[in-house]
Amino acid sequence: MAMPERSAGDAIDPLLPPPMAIACEVAGVTKAGRDALTLLVLGVLAGAFIAFGAVFMTVVLTGAGDLPWGLARLLAGLVFSLGLILVIVGGAELFTGDALMVVAYASRRIALGALLRAWTFVYLGNIIGAIGTAAFAFLAGHYGIAHGEVGKTALAVAAAKAALPTVQLFFLALLCNVLVCLAVWMSFAAQSASDKVAVIVPPIAAFVAAGFEHSIANLYFLPYALAIKYGAGPEFWAAVGQSAAAYPALTAANAIHNIIVSTLGNLIGGSLLVGVVYWFIYLRRRAH
Repeated sequence: MAMPERSAGDAIDPLLPPPMAIACEVAGVTKAGRDALTLLVLGVLAGAFIAFGAVFMTVVLTGAGDLPWGLARLLAGLVFSLGLILVIVGGAELFTGDALMVVAYASRRIALGALLRAWTFVYLGNIIGAIGTAAFAFLAGHYGIAHGEVGKTALAVAAAKAALPTVQLFFLALLCNVLVCLAVWMSFAAQSASDKVAVIVPPIAAFVAAGFEHSIANLYFLPYALAIKYGAGPEFWAAVGQSAAAYPALTAANAIHNIIVSTLGNLIGGSLLVGVVYWFIYLRRRAH
């Protein structure tokens, strides 16, 4: 479906929610129509972009212990926003944001098989991009920066995630993707790159500051920390005054548990609590 026409005079005005819903629906149709290789590669890009945001966040949190906890978390969220900015403005496909494709499915513009196919290839691409970036960062010895303090921060962040119990993790992930999908939803109103940045940053900063769980970010945080725990040399542990035994919860099994549960929470939070709600408000009558 073509987007509503605009006159030259209102070309820079943001879209209102009803045409935003149509734009979201059209985007879902476009994504579902892409070939598998394109979806996969765009997913790789998004996984790497989110990982770059995670790298930025880890560096900023390093040495921030003297700040009040909330302020440090706010700074972490502001810089982590880089990831979704790169995805939206740079052009990539992020599984958590693509939960909004449910709008096109609810309007009967795409079939269930097409929806699941797109989600599958994008998610696989996100895995490759996020874990691949973690591998590159480890091989670059990035964890050793600042006398190992960056690596120590990465270990602490991942260990806290790995220790989360299932129910708490699920709802932290659900809340996370409500905010992520609201950021993506609002980006449909934006008419310029600066507009997109302006609407993306607050919800993403909020979810990071609140300690919510993002499955694709965790595909960077957890493998990277595991690589440090099991692959860093004795000089690193001597520099930080610790040993691998200081992080008992950081195991491969707990990492897999975190990814599975957070993925389910993200999918339900984004698709049902954002996508379906907005479809019901703005598009259900049109669909019938």
